[in-house]
Amino acid sequence: MDVTLRPATMSDLPIIVDIYNQTIPSHQVTADLKPVTVNERRAWFLAHTPEHYPMWVVETTERLVVGWLSFSPFYGRAAYAKTTEISLYLDRSVQGKGIGSQVLALVPTRLATVGLTAVVAYIFSSNIPSIKLFKKFGYQQWGFLPGVAELAGRSNDLVIMGQRFD
Repeated sequence: MDVTLRPATMSDLPIIVDIYNQTIPSHQVTADLKPVTVNERRAWFLAHTPEHYPMWVVETTERLVVGWLSFSPFYGRAAYAKTTEISLYLDRSVQGKGIGSQVLALVPTRLATVGLTAVVAYIFSSNIPSIKLFKKFGYQQWGFLPGVAELAGRSNDLVIMGQRFD
């Protein structure tokens, strides 16, 4: 299944939220413990701008949205303006089918268009598929925060993966 990225629009927000909420029960992907609503995510969505911190939806050739990718500010200080936090979420129906690889392969060209040169991904240590995916594309472990999250009654470590693209 081939996919493309297109800029996300406000009409995509319900499917973006649905895909995000699919990950919450697993306690492997996000630190949210309960589902979020479209209304709760509206300001977050609007904070993504095509000029610097864009958001895209992942579409199949049939124009079905099966995921989303976003760049967000890494840290709120000016010196970090060329560094981004990456988020990639896929609908559970397409996970493990190579879509994540297709999307990460597009990241370098997308970074260049918005002036970003470094990418940071926050991944729970228990999320082995995501760690393997990012390693496959040259990301390295830049940090490790032991036991910083409590999910389903047990602590979880946070792995910080990163890569420079300049």
